[in-house]
Amino acid sequence: MAKLTQLASWSTDIGNAYLEAYTDEKVYVIAGDEFGDQAGHSLIVVKALYGLQSSGLRWWERFSLVLNELGFIPSKAESDIWNRSRSNHYEYIARYVDDLAIVSQNPQEIIDSLKNTYNFKMKGTGPIAYHLGANFERDQDGILCMSPSKYIDRMIEFYLHLFGTKPKTIYSSPLERGDHPELDTSPELDIEGIKVYQSMIGAAQWIVSLSRLDIATAVMTLSSFRAAPRKGHLDRIKQVYGYLAKMRHAKLRFRIHLPDYSTIPIPEHNWAKTIYGEVKELLPIDISPPLGEELS
Repeated sequence: MAKLTQLASWSTDIGNAYLEAYTDEKVYVIAGDEFGDQAGHSLIVVKALYGLQSSGLRWWERFSLVLNELGFIPSKAESDIWNRSRSNHYEYIARYVDDLAIVSQNPQEIIDSLKNTYNFKMKGTGPIAYHLGANFERDQDGILCMSPSKYIDRMIEFYLHLFGTKPKTIYSSPLERGDHPELDTSPELDIEGIKVYQSMIGAAQWIVSLSRLDIATAVMTLSSFRAAPRKGHLDRIKQVYGYLAKMRHAKLRFRIHLPDYSTIPIPEHNWAKTIYGEVKELLPIDISPPLGEELS
């Protein structure tokens, strides 16, 4: 959307985010000698400390109020993507706990408001280059690209730590053609093996979210064996890692022009009678009006 509307894309991180919120839990400590005259007193903890059960929610509520005060409202489709109308376009803030991706004509203005009005400590602020494990860059044609190559490097290091060697880069696909993991009869993994398998699956699931859609089917298939994986399933997730290591520089490119589908025939269907009956699509009555360029 930023590329389509010619807006700047920035990222930033809010330092000590949980401590910017107040907890609803009743927490206290008995002051030690280091508190001087207050030694022995019961001291009430009011901040949402890291490790408390509700601290994540308290921070989410706190920052939601801040975004509301700045004029942002949450998306109807994704509550952690907030937008603010600017006459002919929208500004966006996408948040993941304390990590923010900002799309705006003037992102520095938003950063200044967060720092000066709300006293947040911001770090890593600037044009988006690395966010939540994904790299952002422009190719030789100036097209914005997204690639989790650094995260793949971390996965390879994790693999080396587990197995003492790097994954084999001989695979041209995440899984073999016609493979049926559900028919695997190899020995079941022990408890430690299950933990290793689950950790590898978890990392692979996250990298799918970071644009590596080419392994989505393989990871989804292997995820179904997380509770009781076999050695053959472990070998398969090793192949997925090997494939990623070989194809670590693959990128998702954000091209904004509308493709020409005029030569592709569109079949016509008679939907007069369907199993759903006479139904209408339900849309939110307070949905934001469309602004900016057309998006397909």
